Amino acid sequence: MSVLCKDAAVRWSDAERARALKRIISKSAIAKALARTGIGRRRCRRLPRWFVIWLVIALGLFCPDSYRQVFRWLHRFPKKGGTPGRSTICEARKSVGVAPLRLLAEEVIELQGRPEMPQAFYAGLRLMAIDGFVVNVFDSPANARAFGRPGNQRSKGAFPQARIVSLCETGTHVLWKSVIKPYRCGEASLAHDLVRFLEENMLLLWDRVFLGFALVQQVRARGAQLLSRAKNNLIFTPTKRLPDGSYLAKMYASQRHRDQDQEGLVVRIIEYTFDDPQRPGAGEKHRLLTTLLSAREHPAQRLIVLYHERWEEELAIDELKTHLREKRVLRSETPDGVLQEIYGLLLGHYVVRKLMCEAADFADVAPRELSFVNTLKILRCRLPECPRSERGLARWWKRLVREVAAERLAPRRCRVNPRVVKITQSKWPRKRPKHRKFPQPTKPFHRCIVMRH
Repeated sequence: MSVLCKDAAVRWSDAERARALKRIISKSAIAKALARTGIGRRRCRRLPRWFVIWLVIALGLFCPDSYRQVFRWLHRFPKKGGTPGRSTICEARKSVGVAPLRLLAEEVIELQGRPEMPQAFYAGLRLMAIDGFVVNVFDSPANARAFGRPGNQRSKGAFPQARIVSLCETGTHVLWKSVIKPYRCGEASLAHDLVRFLEENMLLLWDRVFLGFALVQQVRARGAQLLSRAKNNLIFTPTKRLPDGSYLAKMYASQRHRDQDQEGLVVRIIEYTFDDPQRPGAGEKHRLLTTLLSAREHPAQRLIVLYHERWEEELAIDELKTHLREKRVLRSETPDGVLQEIYGLLLGHYVVRKLMCEAADFADVAPRELSFVNTLKILRCRLPECPRSERGLARWWKRLVREVAAERLAPRRCRVNPRVVKITQSKWPRKRPKHRKFPQPTKPFHRCIVMRH
C-alpha cells in the first residue's frame, strides 16, 4: 500500500465492499499492478486508483447496471461528494488505463485443477483447450477503426467486434490466458501467442481450424500433448497400424517436405463414425489427430470420448458472453476502454469460477457440477451485504461458500440441438451512415405545437 494514496485508503477501507473478494484478488496484487505501471503514485482523493480497478471488475460482475449503481454496490454511503457522476467515473477509468488490468489478469488468474479433482486430468495430464469468440463493442468511429467489423457481400455488420482467443482449463472453466485483438485477426494466428504458456503435464484440445504443422510443432516443443480434430482432406499415409484401429503417420510442413520425407512429425490418426441416425454426423467419417502414440495406454475409443471435453470451453465462453455480460454491446466508446472492460470481464469470470472451486471442494464435487448462473446471482445478492469487521467477513465468506455449494446441477442429458437461429426481421430500415448525425429539433416540444382550425 506504500505506493497508494494512504489517506484515501484509510478513509475508504471500512466502506469498501470489494474487500469481500480479497481472497481471490488481493489488494497487494492490485498495488503491484499499479506500481509496475507507475499509476499508483498519482494521488486521487475522490476515486483512489486501487478502487477504480475494483470498479472495472465490478462492471463485469454487475454488467447490466449503470456506473453509479455499480459504485453503490461497492461503497457504503460515501460521506463526501456523494455518488460520483458518470463522467467522473469515466475519467477515472481513463486515468487508470489498460495496463494495470492486463497485468492484474496475468498475475491473478491461476489454474485451479488438481490431480484428485474429477474431470480435470487425464492420465496425469491437465486438460486444456483453445478456442475463440467475438464480442460486440460500442459503435463509435474510434472502435470501428481499431477493431473493424464483420461483413459480407451485401453489407457490413451492425457493430465493431473484438476477437478473444483463450486458453481454458476444461475441468474448472477457468479462462487462464487470453489474447484480445481486432476482428480481422484469425483465431489460428492468435493461438501462437497462447501455446507458449503450455506446460509439460498438459493435454491440449482444439478444433480443426487450429491444426497446422507449425502449431503442432510448437505444442510438442513445449513438452505438451495434443488431441485435435483433423480435416478429412489432409493427407496422412499410414506407417503403422495399431490394434485399436488407429494408425501412425507423419505430418509435414509442406508438400515438398512430404515428397522428400523431410522433418516429418510422427502423429496418430483415429478415424471413426456413428451408428446412431439421430446423432449429427452419423455415417460420416470423423478424424482425430493426437500426439499420444500408444494404443495400449491411450485406447482410441477413450480418446474419442475425451476429445469432447473441448466443448467445456464453449460453455465457459457462454458463461462470460451470455450470463456475465448480459448486454449485447460493451459500453466503452474508446479502444482502450474496450480492452479495459474485457479484462474486467475476464477477471469477473475468474472471481465467480474461483468461488465455485472453493465451494466444490467444500461439497466434494467437481466444479462443473455447480451452477455458474446461480453462483453469479448469489454473489450479486450477497456482495452488498458484506460486513465491515474481519470476523464478520470470515463468517460471511463461509456462508457464501456453503450457499454456492448447494447449487448442484442436474446430470447432463443425452441430447443434441440443431445449430439454427430464430430471429424475426425488423420492419425498420437498416441503419446507415446518414443516420449517425441525424438532424435534431430546433425548438422545445411545447413551443412547436400549432393548433389547427
